Amino acid sequence: MSGREEEFRDFARSRAAPLHRSAYLLCGDWHLAHDLVQETLAQAYRHWHRVQQADSPDAYVRRILLNEARKRWRRRENAMPVARITTEPVVLDAADEIVRRAGLLQALLALPPGQRETVVLRYLEGMTERETATLLGCSEGTVKSQTSRALSSLRTFLDRTESRL
Repeated sequence: MSGREEEFRDFARSRAAPLHRSAYLLCGDWHLAHDLVQETLAQAYRHWHRVQQADSPDAYVRRILLNEARKRWRRRENAMPVARITTEPVVLDAADEIVRRAGLLQALLALPPGQRETVVLRYLEGMTERETATLLGCSEGTVKSQTSRALSSLRTFLDRTESRL
């Protein structure tokens, strides 16, 4: 195995789980998230020299992941799932936390793709507004407005869900 392959394998091993989590939060389907991560890592390998020379290899690979997710959103036949409200839980005891987490994921998936991206990057990946703007290729003001709209939608969705419990 060449040094290039070994370096890439080490990078891929260290980043696969966080990429998978982000992909899942963007699309809401573990299998599709797995496909997105595989395609992301395949592209990263094809362009490994560029990835290594980037100011932030993590940001470079996250950008590939976002682009892959966006490609799926644009294709009608492979559209990302939209959250659907299902039946309410029957048991409201220790399962409440699971229900809340499922509700949060459902609310996240109901957001438009741009808002979902900002929430995932800002709050679940812990990126700053500047880092998020750079990764998404937009202004910090756009990140702020998308985040504000997303949080408002999430609050509304979760308030409606909580009122049913």
